Amino acid sequence: MSRRTRLVNAGVHALWRWVERAGEVVPGTRAGDAFGTLGAGSCIGFPAATLMNVGSIHVGERTLVGRQVTLSVGYGPDDAHLPERGLVIGDRCVLGARTSLTAHSSIVLGDDVWCGQDVFVSDASHGYQDADLPIGRQLGPHQPVVIGSGSWIGHGSIILPGTTIGRNVVVAAGSVVRGVVEDHAVVGGAPARVLRRFEPGVGWVTPGGDVRPLEPARP
Repeated sequence: MSRRTRLVNAGVHALWRWVERAGEVVPGTRAGDAFGTLGAGSCIGFPAATLMNVGSIHVGERTLVGRQVTLSVGYGPDDAHLPERGLVIGDRCVLGARTSLTAHSSIVLGDDVWCGQDVFVSDASHGYQDADLPIGRQLGPHQPVVIGSGSWIGHGSIILPGTTIGRNVVVAAGSVVRGVVEDHAVVGGAPARVLRRFEPGVGWVTPGGDVRPLEPARP
């Protein structure tokens, strides 16, 4: 590789790093001020995939949103019936690259929720009851989604409409979750099922009775 090519390569990468930093959506920027709330210390990486109807999106403090993420409320930028708080993300959350949160009625993430990459969460789907109408035109009901504080959503997981996930829940990578998941559980699979539950004084217990003991207290 010639010296000139090496210099051009280094320059392109330096420029791209500068563009990424300059394009971040943070409090005090024009893009940041358009949000319903964008808390102190929070950052949305550049480039984003889609940021739509951000006036209905509320992000807490010190939350990190990765690159190529979709945060959207409603069915389009001209939607006249937007909820005031369609998408709410708590403090100290982490959303991995290419995560997609698409709200139509209500998606709420508590504090300290961490998502791996390529996670998809939506509160609406499509119907299929009319055999003569294209599926994409059969809009399903809005069913709010809640993800409790302290939970971890693994890489590539899908959280379907109407799901409520409790506090400090682990969703294994690649899972498809629907329904109610109790606090302090580990779920996995498609559809997701409970793999372990926390029992105070015992540990993390499988449905078959296998126990993963409690970790000793840190000094």
